Amino acid sequence: MSEEIITHTAEETIRWGREFSKRLKAPVLVLLTGDLGTGKTTLTKGIVSGLGVANEDDVTSPTFTLVHVYGRPAEVYHADLYRIESLHDFETLGMEDMFTTSSVAILEWSERFPLRSPWPEIRVHLEHLGGDVRRITVL
Repeated sequence: MSEEIITHTAEETIRWGREFSKRLKAPVLVLLTGDLGTGKTTLTKGIVSGLGVANEDDVTSPTFTLVHVYGRPAEVYHADLYRIESLHDFETLGMEDMFTTSSVAILEWSERFPLRSPWPEIRVHLEHLGGDVRRITVL
């Protein structure tokens, strides 16, 4: 059974992410899909701040660093898999540590995630509906 939410501003998307974070119990993979500019990182700001491991202003897109880790010990991994084209590319990220501790992993461009996970998965699809309006579908 899927759930659909429409947000009209980035602030609403962040606020919904904070509420959504209350459903997450580590270990879990949050698999985000959606085109460029659909709000995947904006939603992640809400999730990470809702989990209490970082301020939403400290959450940025891992487009160039590929993986951000929030919390000590690591409680949330936030990865951008946009540039991942092979299992070898994925292996160079060093994300195997992610599976050694109970954490929340948020993966943008998750359709490029090359492994089967031992953890529960929550799939979230984001769509741009024009202006700042987004459709968020939890599958």
